[in-house]
Amino acid sequence: MNLAHVHLLLNHFPTIGFGIGLGLFLIALAGKNEDLKRASLVIFFLIAVVAIPTYLSGSAAQEVLKGRTDVSLALIRAHEDAALLGFVLMEITGFVAWLGLWQFRLKSKTPRWTVQAVLLLSLVSFGLMARAANMGGEIRHPEIQSVQLPATVDGTEPGGVARSIGLFITGHTWVWPSCETLHFVGLSILFTVVLLVDLRMLGMAKSLSFAALYQLLPLGMLGFSLNLLTGMSFFIAASEQYTKNGVFYWKILFVVLGGLNVLYFTLIDEPWTVGPGDDAPLTAKIMAASAIFLWVGVLFFGHMLPFLGNAF
Repeated sequence: MNLAHVHLLLNHFPTIGFGIGLGLFLIALAGKNEDLKRASLVIFFLIAVVAIPTYLSGSAAQEVLKGRTDVSLALIRAHEDAALLGFVLMEITGFVAWLGLWQFRLKSKTPRWTVQAVLLLSLVSFGLMARAANMGGEIRHPEIQSVQLPATVDGTEPGGVARSIGLFITGHTWVWPSCETLHFVGLSILFTVVLLVDLRMLGMAKSLSFAALYQLLPLGMLGFSLNLLTGMSFFIAASEQYTKNGVFYWKILFVVLGGLNVLYFTLIDEPWTVGPGDDAPLTAKIMAASAIFLWVGVLFFGHMLPFLGNAF
């Protein structure tokens, strides 16, 4: 088994899952059902999280197919570009959907502008991801190809938007260090918020309520977004350094689990019972400890990438 198998397992989730979420969201809007609307936002966020390993494993699947004469590399490049565009829009949709969940907890209602933004973004994201999925299917199913493409183009490897971005990053000496700096800034913001919220759940700074610290979660999500943006820049520029390194797989697994962990503090009522001077429930403490463990794991595996594995 390799990451190509992982990609085949995951690549249906962004399209089918997002389609389900979009359908429920439209029903919720038509029926003015806040609970169903909230469930739809959760689905959008979950699919955005799952889309991260889906996209990353696609590059590994591409490496498996490299050199085969019965597969069109031009079509693979076209699929890669379509997937990148769909992935970017899907991540933005997931962020705005999570923001809607965060606002709902504060105001018991999702603001209209957030609903409108999610509706527009989800429609565009679903269309782009469906297009990418169709192009991915065409790679191994020539019977559904709209345009027949050769396996190679004049004996050279075809380019594309993703490849052009990668060449820009590696071709300018200031880009990679700048992204590294922003990556550590984002990680510092994220980890600071994680420690503030979760250490409070574990019994420190009892003079603060969870409701007060809850205001910091968007800042932590902003840090995560900055990490995702810069991390994807590294991956696009030198994907083979990561897809051939087992440590990177563990880092992405911990990132996904950390993203799912934040839903507990966004959706569940238990943390909200913790006021100034209160002790957090056992479940809240377990989730807080697991959050710290997961993000320390992300830090560890990220820093160990050049020293463990065999890619760097």
